[in-house]
Amino acid sequence: MEQNLINLQLEKQNDFWDVENFYDVCLSPSREALGSYRLRENVKPIMELCYLTRDKTGAIFSAIRYWPIKIENFECLLLGPLAVHPIRQGEGHGKYLMGETLQKAEELGWKAVILIGDLSYYGQFNFNISNFIEFPQPTNPNRILIRSLNNFRTDNIRGKARKWGMS
Repeated sequence: MEQNLINLQLEKQNDFWDVENFYDVCLSPSREALGSYRLRENVKPIMELCYLTRDKTGAIFSAIRYWPIKIENFECLLLGPLAVHPIRQGEGHGKYLMGETLQKAEELGWKAVILIGDLSYYGQFNFNISNFIEFPQPTNPNRILIRSLNNFRTDNIRGKARKWGMS
């Protein structure tokens, strides 16, 4: 994949609904029934970490968002959704978005990022299963993954995930 052909850009306020529609195409509208969405309701994403890519026609073909959450009193990031349009999957766009945004999260001083996903994919980005974090249902506890940022020790992050930062 030639990175110079990718138009990586911060998501702007007026992109919000286009990205939501893009997620509906890639992930289906039923994604909002997932437990992680309870932590996103009425909360603004962290816009400094929300990115999208467009092709030469201006169409979105990948997007990623991050949200503020707390595990008890610990402030961290909730990553997701990450999506790549089905016809562009397998080209490395998801890896590119992950690499770029995780680096930016570290530059912004964040200490940990959590997501709900498959370790078989996210393990390559140094995510591990967290056995001590509880998410709203329905959430498969084996899919709660955590990654340290800025060499922070995540072993002691334990408890219930909850909203942080209302809109």
